[in-house]
Amino acid sequence: MGQPVVHFEVIGKDGEALQKFYGELFDWEFDTNNEQKYGLVDRDANLNEKGWGIAGGVAKGPDGYDGHVTFYVEVDDVAATLDKVESLGGSKVFGPEEVFPGLVLGQFTDAEGHLIGLVMRAEQE
Repeated sequence: MGQPVVHFEVIGKDGEALQKFYGELFDWEFDTNNEQKYGLVDRDANLNEKGWGIAGGVAKGPDGYDGHVTFYVEVDDVAATLDKVESLGGSKVFGPEEVFPGLVLGQFTDAEGHLIGLVMRAEQE
């Protein structure tokens, strides 16, 4: 069985403006009640009539960063997947890092430079 795309992300220079744009364009509602003001789009609020849809986020990146648009694939082990990326000719960009309690992320670029994210749920004790 394959691993699903579970999250999308739009990061730019002005997170509030991006949230306003995408909110008006697609009727997305954002939960920015977090330290980073990361605008979370709830999956359950954005399903089509067949029940299809994924969660996402729209936010500001670090100062001086132009931004990116990417998607995140759920994996069992971010570190092992990043090792595999490098063995296949890609490059590790970030991670693994627990960015929120229980959520471990990583990012890589493929052989052509496309930025892709990885996500796994950390073991909860």
